Amino acid sequence: MPGMNEQGGYKCALTYSFPHRFWLMKPSGITKVDIQSADSVHMMPIVWDAQTRIIPPDINPQLTITQDGESVDQFAPWPMLSQPMGFHFGDNAQLNGNGTYTVDVSIGGPSTRRTGSLAENQGDASFTFEFEFNQSTLDEISVTDLSEDKQGTKGAVDVMDMEMLPSSQVPKPDALPGDVRGTATSGDAKFVVTVLEDASRFGGTQDQVYLAVSPRTPYNRIMLPMMSLSGTLTRGGSSVFDGILQATIDPELRYHYGATVSDVQSGDELTITVDSPPQTARHEGYETAFVDMPSMTLTL
Repeated sequence: MPGMNEQGGYKCALTYSFPHRFWLMKPSGITKVDIQSADSVHMMPIVWDAQTRIIPPDINPQLTITQDGESVDQFAPWPMLSQPMGFHFGDNAQLNGNGTYTVDVSIGGPSTRRTGSLAENQGDASFTFEFEFNQSTLDEISVTDLSEDKQGTKGAVDVMDMEMLPSSQVPKPDALPGDVRGTATSGDAKFVVTVLEDASRFGGTQDQVYLAVSPRTPYNRIMLPMMSLSGTLTRGGSSVFDGILQATIDPELRYHYGATVSDVQSGDELTITVDSPPQTARHEGYETAFVDMPSMTLTL
């Protein structure tokens, strides 16, 4: 981690590792991105809200790398899912060998609905880092291969403890606000459903309730952003809600999908439909997960 800066209500840490292969989600299917011979590092700007320490997946950082005033590389890193890193933005970068580089990171305004104190942070921000690259330092990063008996089996490696950096994990079910009504599973992901009695901070009224769906990876509770979800709430065979579950970032619920409804009663059935799976790139270990995601129905 070459450094950390703060501006406009955000903090940003610049991190890097050795180049990685990864997989992109495209309309034509999953596409593998191989390591190129000129790739020097896998560069990852970690940006989070300074007050809540939430990592927003919608700020789309742009990176410009220069050396002695000359352009070296410029790119928009991919939103990615990794077992040890969680959700982050990253891409392989090409440098000119050992030396000092300047890395400028700029982020845009949010595109996802934000509530509570997060709604106050709507501006752009930029961060500048001096980056000293030495191949010998990169070579010191350790790599641990899975044992043969674990390769190809269900499971996940632990999330890295990166000291001062926040985590992209969402709360455990019993730590979510509201009345947790159940958990469904689809495409290896878990979907926890909770109901909050006061919908006013989500655009509703105090007389309405807020129906929230919190998807996460099954082992490490990593958030699953950039999905399209819809829901149908039925009672006694009749629909009482049928519509979009809007992606939202909330200080307590963190990244989730939700809708304001008139009420939720015991015995109601909720069908959650994944209209599109997470449109994030995948590091090794997640390249086949969270792709085929059939609808789920649970009784609340």
